[in-house]
Amino acid sequence: MRIDDCLARMMAIPGAQRVTLVDCASGLAVASAGRDDGVDQHEDAAGATDAVRSVLGSAALSATPDGDDVEEIIVCGAAGYHLLVLTGPDLDGHLFVHLVVDREKGNLALARLRMQGLVREMAVR
Repeated sequence: MRIDDCLARMMAIPGAQRVTLVDCASGLAVASAGRDDGVDQHEDAAGATDAVRSVLGSAALSATPDGDDVEEIIVCGAAGYHLLVLTGPDLDGHLFVHLVVDREKGNLALARLRMQGLVREMAVR
């Protein structure tokens, strides 16, 4: 499956507003899809990367010293959710997906389940 196809399937999740595939090593957006709300995809990727690095670097937020047990990070805002899903070692461990979900139109539990499946599928291909 091509990255664009995978992002399109992620955008089909109810309430999805924007999705970005991010390289955690560089903090840059690899690809993105969704609404153009004036947020630069690279600024978005850099900010999300800071959050991921902070969580992975905090022993208090991990069950293992290396932080390798963290699979996803959820940031709840007044208007929506930011779901940061780490791809794990299957995709070199340096990528994560940032999905923005509208709070009123989306369902966080459903988005999490769908994202887990789509990220696994992306890693297999």
